[in-house]
Amino acid sequence: MSKTRQPRAEAHTPIHLTMADLARLAGTSKITVSRALADSSLVNAHTRERIQILAREQGYKLNISARNLRLRHSRTVGVIVEMRPSDARPMLDPYPLNLLGGITQALTTAGYSVLLTTRQDANATAIHAADGLILLGQGVHQDAVRRFDKLGLPMVVWGAHASNDSHVVVGSDNRQGGRLVAEHFVRVGRRHPVFVGPPGHPEILDRLNGFVDALARKGIKPLLMRRDDFTMAAGMDAVRSLVARGAKFDSIFASSDLLAVGAISALKDLGLDVPKECRSWDMTTPPSAPRSCRTSPRFARTGRRVACCSPRKCWT
Repeated sequence: MSKTRQPRAEAHTPIHLTMADLARLAGTSKITVSRALADSSLVNAHTRERIQILAREQGYKLNISARNLRLRHSRTVGVIVEMRPSDARPMLDPYPLNLLGGITQALTTAGYSVLLTTRQDANATAIHAADGLILLGQGVHQDAVRRFDKLGLPMVVWGAHASNDSHVVVGSDNRQGGRLVAEHFVRVGRRHPVFVGPPGHPEILDRLNGFVDALARKGIKPLLMRRDDFTMAAGMDAVRSLVARGAKFDSIFASSDLLAVGAISALKDLGLDVPKECRSWDMTTPPSAPRSCRTSPRFARTGRRVACCSPRKCWT
């Protein structure tokens, strides 16, 4: 009697879900999924919980060896600065040097190496291997900030805070600085102030808004001299343009140190007494600059603070 052959059950090959698959199911990026599975506070609690539940439901297994490889620390922090490649003095502004000094001191003390690079060269493999990033100069780095956010690296930005930032921001209270300058000008009897700078930068826009708001309360409307860079030449050009068109002014709020130095130089070349005939004020004047009023952050100390603000405490 022949035996009845039972149909063989089909063998099902288990489907190995990748992080990209999970991200597609969750409707988010791979970085968001990675952060959520690591229980990172960089992802809001609702999204974090939703992704974790989805991962359990789908049987997603984290590749521990790959994760360990990704988490291998290089003991290096990338510091990204703005350079002028066509300029004979590509790193002209003094304040980044003071910031860099403080950053380097803090990171070296903590046993980290510093990889100094520029925004233009920041796609290098070495940057991706760093334990974290520090960006100096938010205004010129807006696109880079968004790009590096997607890498999932811990990142600290020296600049102005925005409500949608997913990284740590360290900076001055630029709006309050602008108000202080305006109040000083009013207190010493100045009624025809000028603001010099590129208001397209978030930090500079905050200074301008604080300056304008405080003056408006006194019925004063400042002149705005828009300049697209922060060089001495731009500061000199602003003053010469004011004089050439016969503008009435008795005070200048320069949005950076080199603009102020250039403005003061042009005022003196034109035979004007600083500060008797025209008072100048800026927020980042280096000690070597001609005397003017200043609302200056302590940049070396600030640099040390920037270096100690990793969002995941992966350095210092």
